[in-house]
Amino acid sequence: MTADDRPRCPWAGDDPEYRRYHDEEWGRPLHGDRALFEKMVLEGFQAGLSWITILRKRPRFREAFAGFDPAVVGAFGDDDIARLMADAGIIRNRAKIEATIGNARIVQEMVEGELDAFMWSFAPPSRSGPRPRTMDELPAVTPESEAMSKALRKRGFRFVGPTTMYALMQSAGMVDDHLEGCWRAV
Repeated sequence: MTADDRPRCPWAGDDPEYRRYHDEEWGRPLHGDRALFEKMVLEGFQAGLSWITILRKRPRFREAFAGFDPAVVGAFGDDDIARLMADAGIIRNRAKIEATIGNARIVQEMVEGELDAFMWSFAPPSRSGPRPRTMDELPAVTPESEAMSKALRKRGFRFVGPTTMYALMQSAGMVDDHLEGCWRAV
């Protein structure tokens, strides 16, 4: 239980930002090329770090990456890379910054709605059995996240490994991994 007496998934803890994210975003279906591009970028930057780090830096990420507009980010050049590498408000990882720009260029080449439809095509059927009771029962990778990762990499996307894509599937509501007893479990 937390201060507001709502039972939550244990990862939400007592941090107000984490609780808000859990209650209002995580596991809710997210659509739109730009919104899913943002998730892809942030999940890629999160690799090797805690999600709360990314969550706290998300407002600055949005500013630094032009609201995750693929047309703008795809036009970034060397000066923008230097600017981003000097920005302490984001994660300063050159490979991830360059991957974000390259990924934006791929999204730019897609027809509007194509990224959304493509990513959602990997969503598994709704859970038919009981909900997981503990975090240990949740997978880090699934056949669907492996297939999504492979298909994205085939298109040229980077920092889209199967574990990262499963985290995206959870956060974008492609799967509902709220634990049994969580007030968000439906």
